[in-house]
Amino acid sequence: MKNILVPTDFSKNCNKAAKLGIEMAKLYNSEIHFLHLMKTPVDWVKLDKEKEKRYPETLKEIGVAKAKLRALEKEAEHAGLNCRTFLEFDEGQEDILKHSGHFHHDFIITGSSGTKGIIREITGSNVEQIVRKSNAPVIVVKDEGVSFPFKNIVFVSDFEENITQAFKQVISIAKECNANIHLLRINTKTDFNSIELGLNPIKELLQKFLDLKNYSISVYNEPSVETGINTFVEQQPTDLIAMVTHGKTGFLSLFSKSIAEGVTNHATLPIMTIRI
Repeated sequence: MKNILVPTDFSKNCNKAAKLGIEMAKLYNSEIHFLHLMKTPVDWVKLDKEKEKRYPETLKEIGVAKAKLRALEKEAEHAGLNCRTFLEFDEGQEDILKHSGHFHHDFIITGSSGTKGIIREITGSNVEQIVRKSNAPVIVVKDEGVSFPFKNIVFVSDFEENITQAFKQVISIAKECNANIHLLRINTKTDFNSIELGLNPIKELLQKFLDLKNYSISVYNEPSVETGINTFVEQQPTDLIAMVTHGKTGFLSLFSKSIAEGVTNHATLPIMTIRI
């Protein structure tokens, strides 16, 4: 992992994401970039200095944003990291993806506010476009505190598709953090699978990773995938929830079956998504 991007609006959860980004960059000896997108009343880059004075409130906002970016840069540099900051005048999430593609970021870490639940909050916010379209893995930091290095990572999937490459990325983080991986499949009433049948695709995946030691496997029977995730995190220590996405349709069909059911408010752990 050579470089990490942290898009930020300086909110509470984005500030937690920034701290996580710094800690991950230290662990991987990576460069870290902080990016802030600002909406302006006019196309700011086309204004000369004299015309900028017509918008004193915007100038003030720009000054505040630059100061906050500088504070993040100092924090990263104090941690011994190479850091770059970027202030861009737009509000489109596409600009974040263009920026990330230009610098070939290996990871994106950002914050998402709210307590509507794991799946619903991501898909209902601007973070959705980053999660859905990013070529790099994305970690979304939510309301719950972040425990890093991660010690317990739960990887949720139906394990029916080829997720080998995605699982390799989860293993990579787990090894760096010396974390346990919990492979979790959730049978819903639409699956009609027994626990034993649900374990089979997980075991097939693990046959490709015979050197993997620190893991456990579980299959839960629950009304929905989201409630299954809730049940798991209530019963097992969890620092990070990892899952895969499709570029066109977002989350795997496994999750879309139960998208209408929100998870309970406490399920606000950091979530990592990996596009396949």
